[in-house]
Amino acid sequence: MIDPKTAHSFRRLAMLTVIAVYFLILVGGIVRASGAGMGCPDWPTCFGRWIPPTEEWQLPMDYHQRYIGYGNTQFNVVKTWTEYLNRLTGVTIGFLIFLTAWKSRIYRKHDKPIFYLSWAVFFLVGFQGWLGSTVVASNLKPGIITLHMLLALLIVALLIYVLVRSQKDVLPHVDLSALPNKFRQVLLAAMAMTLVQVIMGTQVREAVDMIANNHNYIDRKYWRDDFPIIFYVHRSFSSIILFTNAWLFWKIVKGIDRSSLLFKLGCLLIGLVVTGIIAGIIMDRLGMPAVAQPIHLLVANLIFGTQFYLFIYLAYLRRLDEIRSY
Repeated sequence: MIDPKTAHSFRRLAMLTVIAVYFLILVGGIVRASGAGMGCPDWPTCFGRWIPPTEEWQLPMDYHQRYIGYGNTQFNVVKTWTEYLNRLTGVTIGFLIFLTAWKSRIYRKHDKPIFYLSWAVFFLVGFQGWLGSTVVASNLKPGIITLHMLLALLIVALLIYVLVRSQKDVLPHVDLSALPNKFRQVLLAAMAMTLVQVIMGTQVREAVDMIANNHNYIDRKYWRDDFPIIFYVHRSFSSIILFTNAWLFWKIVKGIDRSSLLFKLGCLLIGLVVTGIIAGIIMDRLGMPAVAQPIHLLVANLIFGTQFYLFIYLAYLRRLDEIRSY
């Protein structure tokens, strides 16, 4: 048997790692919204240095020519350090994920999927780091940015699965009899919708990056005039997502005890959906304010993560009910 204190320690670390990954997504959103993605035109160093400069005179006189092909290499201390701190955050989270994988060895004999998936996440993060360097080397090539985001969603989903699976032996009883039989199917459809919405949002974000570059990151109120058609599809699709998640929330409110984690997850889900839509409206109507963009990105990822947590949590609760019924 696994020592309860050791298992609890693993669950706390796994939860901390999930939170840290979402923080990295927020920081990445700030980098993109501020146009700091090429603040360090090379990788893993920054202008050839392990510690970025604070003044342009600290760089070689020919640094523009040295980094030719990397896009705009004009030194900007704010953008340079924003991107550098983003990288430091990524390295820190890499250590957290390694610790999570290392601690998962307690499940190697008793629950092998937790052990193997924890290490799979670690190697995926390494691949994500390489992909991040490719994003820089490609001068923020749109397709690679989309792949970078989808891989982040996969990493979070695997971490959430590991976390919930590690909790399966300590889950409290929740009466699920009032939930309709199609609840799980609708939740699965909602997850698919969110994934499609994130992909479309990434495409919109890529278009915004190009529009922002064309406007030299000023005159934000005019950016909307150049938005592609996918922006309007993305905006309209949010209403379908709202109604679908509202249905899920209403069924939870009607059928689940309000003191349970399941009820709290339902409240969190609808709150995130509403917040994401509000952030989208702010960007659409108030000239793409930079502060709203990373919030919108983070909330979209949190929605998918909450839905996935809810999906896995429900699966284990139903399995426990089946076991207890015998």
